Amino acid sequence: MTTLDRDLASLQEMRDLVRKAKAAQKEYKNCSQEKIDQVVKALAMRMERESENLAKLAVEETGYGNVPDKTVKNLVASKLLYESIKDMKTVGFINEDDEKKIYEIGVPVGVIAGLVPSTNPTSTAIYKAIIALKAGNAIVLSPHPAAKGCILESVKGMRAVLVEEGVPEDLIACISIPTMEATDGLMKHDDVNLILATGGSAMVKAAYSSGTPALGVGPGNVPVFVERTADLPLAAKRIVQGKSFDNGTICASEQALVVEGAVFEPMLKELKKQGCYFLNAEEKALMDKLVQKPHGTLNTRIVGKSAVEIAAMAGIKVPEDTKVILAEEKGVGKEFPFSREKLSPLLALYVEPDWQRACEKCIEILEYGGEGHSLGIHSNNEKIIREFALRKPASRILVNTSTTHGAVGATTNLMPALTLGCGAIGGSATSDNINPMHLIDIRRMAYGVREVEDVVDLSETLIGKEGPEENRDYDLEQVVRKILSEMIQSK
Repeated sequence: MTTLDRDLASLQEMRDLVRKAKAAQKEYKNCSQEKIDQVVKALAMRMERESENLAKLAVEETGYGNVPDKTVKNLVASKLLYESIKDMKTVGFINEDDEKKIYEIGVPVGVIAGLVPSTNPTSTAIYKAIIALKAGNAIVLSPHPAAKGCILESVKGMRAVLVEEGVPEDLIACISIPTMEATDGLMKHDDVNLILATGGSAMVKAAYSSGTPALGVGPGNVPVFVERTADLPLAAKRIVQGKSFDNGTICASEQALVVEGAVFEPMLKELKKQGCYFLNAEEKALMDKLVQKPHGTLNTRIVGKSAVEIAAMAGIKVPEDTKVILAEEKGVGKEFPFSREKLSPLLALYVEPDWQRACEKCIEILEYGGEGHSLGIHSNNEKIIREFALRKPASRILVNTSTTHGAVGATTNLMPALTLGCGAIGGSATSDNINPMHLIDIRRMAYGVREVEDVVDLSETLIGKEGPEENRDYDLEQVVRKILSEMIQSK
C-alpha cells in the first residue's frame, strides 16, 4: 500500500467509525442511569481481568515501561476508576435543589475523539472509554502508531462487553490505520463533539486549534521539595517508588528533587538506600549528551527504559539493582539537560539553603515546561506546605506522597484519571483530573421564585424613592441599569 493509499484508507476508516459511533450514541443516549452503570461496571470488570495481559502486550509492542507497573495502571483505569465513579449521576436529573427550585439535567455531549499516547496506551484507552460511556457518549480512539496493536486489543475486549450488555458495539471504536491525516480529520469532523487529547504538546495544541471543543493536557516537569521537617526515609521511599514506576512514563512523575540544604546529606544517604545511583561530574557529562539531542529535544531512546539500560547507553556502569539515576544540576533551561521532563527514571537534584529559595527554584522548574501540572512536597510543617500550595503554578500539590501515584488518584483521594488538566496557565481548558462530569452538558431548569414587581420593589431600597408614587413609571431595564451604575460607582 502506497503512502497515498494508506492515508486515503485511514481517512475513510475514520469517517466510517465516526458515522457508526454517532448512530450508536443516538441509541445509547436514551439508556437509563441504571443501564449505563451496568455497562460501565461490566467494562471495568472485563478490563480488570485483562489488565496483566494488556500490560504485556503494551511492553512488547512499545518497549516502554514494565509489565507489573503497566498492570497497575490498567487497574487504576478500570477498577479504581469504577469505584470512584460508580455512584456518579451523569444522565437525567443529576441534582435537585428543592429549596432554590433549580434542577440540573445531565446530557451527553455525543461523539468523543480520544487521542491515545504510546507511553500509557492500554490504560489511557480503557480510562477514556469508561468515562465516555459513563457520561452517555460514544468514543473513537486515535492510537499512537507505536502502540496500535495493544490499544486495538483493549478495544476488542471492550466491544465484546458491549455486545454482551445489549448496547451497540460501535460506542467504542479505534482507528486501525493510524495516520496524522486521520487524527487531524477526526478532531475536525463535524460529528465529533469533544476531543480528549493526551500526548505531546504539538498534538494538544492541534486539538485546541481544531475548532472542536477540547480537553487536553500539557507536559509535566514536576518538581518535588524535601523540607527539613520531612520524614526522610519515608520521603526517599515514596520518591523512588514514583520516579521508577513504569520507568518514569507517567507525566506526573518526579522530574527534579529540590532539597533543603540542612537535610541534603542524610536525604542523599536515604535515596541511595532506596536504589538511587548518584552520578559524579564525569558521568553527568556523559549522561547529559545522551538525555538531550544537540538541538535541544529529548532523546526518545531513553523514554520508558530502566535506569540500568539508560546507564549502559551512556557508557556508565551502575549496580544491577539501580532504580533511579540521580544527578546534581546547577540551573534550569536547555543548557541543563536534567532540568527538563525526561519520561525515564532520571532525576535532577538541586540543593537550596531554605524553603523560600526552594520555592523559587520549584517555580522556575515548572515554568520550564510544566506550568499548571503538578508539584510535590515532603514536609511536616503545615505552614510551609500551605505557602507552597498558594504560590506554585501547579494544579495538583501532592503532599507526602509519590507525585506519580498521587496525581492520578492512586495514593490520594483525587479522581483517578490519566488525563490531568493543567489549567489556563498550562494551556488547558481545565485544571481538574478529567472525569465523566467533564463529558456532559448540564441543563438547568429553574422555577420562578419572585415576580417582576418584587424586583422593582427591591430596586426602591437600592435606589431610593424619586418623587411622589404617582409620578414614577418604572421600566425594568432602566431600573437594572441604574442599579448596576450605582454598584459600579460604589466600588
